[in-house]
Amino acid sequence: MGEFSAEEKEAMKAEAGIAACTFVKNGMTIGIGTGSTVKYTILELGRRIREEGLNVSGIPTSEATEKLSIEQGIPLVNWTECSSLDLVIDGADEFDSDLHLIKGGGGALLREKIVAESSAAMVVVADASKQVDVLGQFPLPIEVNPYGWEQTQRRIQAICNGPVVRRGPDYVTDNGNPILDAHFGPMISDPVGMEAQLRSIAGVVEVGLFTNTADVVVLAAPTGCQMIRKEAARL
Repeated sequence: MGEFSAEEKEAMKAEAGIAACTFVKNGMTIGIGTGSTVKYTILELGRRIREEGLNVSGIPTSEATEKLSIEQGIPLVNWTECSSLDLVIDGADEFDSDLHLIKGGGGALLREKIVAESSAAMVVVADASKQVDVLGQFPLPIEVNPYGWEQTQRRIQAICNGPVVRRGPDYVTDNGNPILDAHFGPMISDPVGMEAQLRSIAGVVEVGLFTNTADVVVLAAPTGCQMIRKEAARL
């Protein structure tokens, strides 16, 4: 989206975020993602609750999302009250033709993955700059345990051809964990295998590869939103 003005980019994000709400039906319990495009989904959900009487509840994936959802009057539940979700709407940093994703640029990847894996279906909102042939140009976020993070970093570095960098000396997620950004470059041709390999390393809490979770991508474009649906989509 580099050729568009900031205003045009925001308008496209808003259109995609609002369009994703068409998948939300009365009575659903939904996962509410994190990011600059999902913000517009939250605003639209709030509008539908106030103006249309939409009856939904949600589980947020970050403290920022929780705050905005409360401001918009979206009823929230927790995992004590809820064991599964009807739908999750979330953003992505990259997606490929199989709708495998890189997520976690906003630091919420652990909560986002818990929500995604607990949902009956997943809708992703994104713009055209996030669509790639091969994942990895966006640095892969990996949430790690604070204990021995330096050793975890070394083990990740052994399988990453680019630098593996801690995201700021004081940066931690909402869960209190550091994030390592692994600069693989556009070379993650087997995201399923890479996700499994990284998750097998002691100290890795979660990996920002979301494989076989997304069903539909609502793609923001200047000519309107495009729906990219996986062949075996669950909705």
